[in-house]
Amino acid sequence: MTTIELDTIRKEFGDDIVAVDDVSLTIEDGELVVLVGPSGSGKSTTLRIIAGLEAPTGGDILIDGRRVNDVQPQNRDIAMVFQSFALYPHRSVRNNISFPLEARDVPKAEIDRRVEEAAAMLDITELLDRKPANLSGGQQQRVALGRALVRDPQAFLMDEPLANLDAKLRKEMRTEVVRLQQNLDVTMVHVTHNQEEAMTMGDRVAVMNEGAIQQLAPPKEVYRRPANRFVAEFIGSPSMNLLDGSLSDGTFHADAGDVSIRVPDELADASTATPLTLGVRPESVQIVDSPGDYTFEATVDVVELMGNVQIVHIVLDGAEFLAEVDPDLAVDQGDTLLVRLPPEKIDLFDGVQPDSPRVERAVEHDRSVDGPVATEE
Repeated sequence: MTTIELDTIRKEFGDDIVAVDDVSLTIEDGELVVLVGPSGSGKSTTLRIIAGLEAPTGGDILIDGRRVNDVQPQNRDIAMVFQSFALYPHRSVRNNISFPLEARDVPKAEIDRRVEEAAAMLDITELLDRKPANLSGGQQQRVALGRALVRDPQAFLMDEPLANLDAKLRKEMRTEVVRLQQNLDVTMVHVTHNQEEAMTMGDRVAVMNEGAIQQLAPPKEVYRRPANRFVAEFIGSPSMNLLDGSLSDGTFHADAGDVSIRVPDELADASTATPLTLGVRPESVQIVDSPGDYTFEATVDVVELMGNVQIVHIVLDGAEFLAEVDPDLAVDQGDTLLVRLPPEKIDLFDGVQPDSPRVERAVEHDRSVDGPVATEE
């Protein structure tokens, strides 16, 4: 059993830079937690603190309940895989994988057994006698994983290990990493700036910004019920449409464009801020023929055909607004459309700042199936 706990971890550089701001997080045994956020959000620093490569300014790190703040990295029994593969060019694949065991004076027979097992698991047995220069990027990443794997550590820490791979290979490797983690049933912390990677890999996702965790939840919840405006805008591709405005008698009036939209009563009644933000995912936006409470007219700016969908960019006086619609829908630049925002898909945020919280409905709709689900506390 391996749990990792961060208790109000803080990391300061100098007198005025706070890289990690009182982060508390518990990673359960066998769980894959992804730390995701933009550059400078504190995700890699948090990972390095867990590894012991950075000392926290305040707070405690516990592994299986044992405080390890003063334990050296090599004694924490944690394996780390970096963005750079960091392979020894003069050593073969076999010797790269075996290096951490050689450093521990593990008997040769045991080293050979572990290397063969790791190579078989990662499907690189036929590469064991090659040098890193003769490997593809994906093969080199498998070698780096193998070097971590042979140590049989308590937990794996992954610092953007897929960032240097091309898009196709990155997708293949993230599947391999998830399969490896599930087969080994090990605790893993994975850092990435790529929100698609975070959503497809994590049991839970910790969205970070400015050194703090903005939301920690399963991927589905982060996407459907973002905790605040920052999470709503950061998670999703394309990201959520966000319009600044105000409420009056149950109607939202946008600052940008001539947009007035009826807001469901349970949202209007629960909102307390002025100004505030209305949000809706592009895939929820509908193009309709008849006007109603939840419709407004808009002009098409740009149409992007993506194959399975087309992204329609709508002109709203400087505010970006996107609709993700059927690729067979006839729509061209300059067309005037009637846009509908389904009431069950509308979100409100109390304010217009990144940390403005999402307004909770009394009953939350599960947006992948019909019918409501109870709000998760």
